[in-house]
Amino acid sequence: MKKALVTGATSGIGLAITRKLLELGYFVYGVGRDFSKVDFKENFEPVECDLLKYQNIEKMVRELKGKSDVDLLVNSAGVGYFGPHEEINPTKLHKMITLNLEAPLVLTQLLLRNLKKNSGTVINIASITAKKSSVFGCAYSATKAGLGHFSESLFDEVRKTGVKVVCIYPDITKTPFYDNLDFKEGEDPLSYILPECVAQGVETIISQREGTVITQLVLQPQKHQIKRK
Repeated sequence: MKKALVTGATSGIGLAITRKLLELGYFVYGVGRDFSKVDFKENFEPVECDLLKYQNIEKMVRELKGKSDVDLLVNSAGVGYFGPHEEINPTKLHKMITLNLEAPLVLTQLLLRNLKKNSGTVINIASITAKKSSVFGCAYSATKAGLGHFSESLFDEVRKTGVKVVCIYPDITKTPFYDNLDFKEGEDPLSYILPECVAQGVETIISQREGTVITQLVLQPQKHQIKRK
């Protein structure tokens, strides 16, 4: 049975990816902080970890390596704060940079030798904002652009070892990500994508023939619409 480690596994995109991987027969180590709404019965192990401290990530990986190898790493955990850059205080900036960029880089580094041994896969969940100018989302989009560039560069670095590195760029997705923001997806179902759409993208990525790699996947809704709260 293949093993996957998914961050942000208790909500939104990460939760949908976890469900999909379980359907596909993976054993999933799901990383999060609140598992009260997660009720997976089989082939799932909750891993409580605050990814804002790299020391916690190191401890988590040490304990994980004592149990089994990992074939698939999905870096899905993330946070976003939006508004004029002068109003995004240093605490929020630090949190975005740490969770969106530093944590995936650290986690990938710690697992990379293991992934090389298994010809494994790294899937990073970025954002469509990484692909374009993002007014009132300068810092958030910068962290996601950094994650995208890291993904592209790392694939070129490790492709000879058999490791696959993929970056998914979802557009506005109907998730709790927007609960504490002043905007959200539009009312029209054609104006947003669902977490399950991203999970389906993950299935497409990992089902390619050996030797074929989808290195980037952009997911957008048919219509562009944002609703202010």
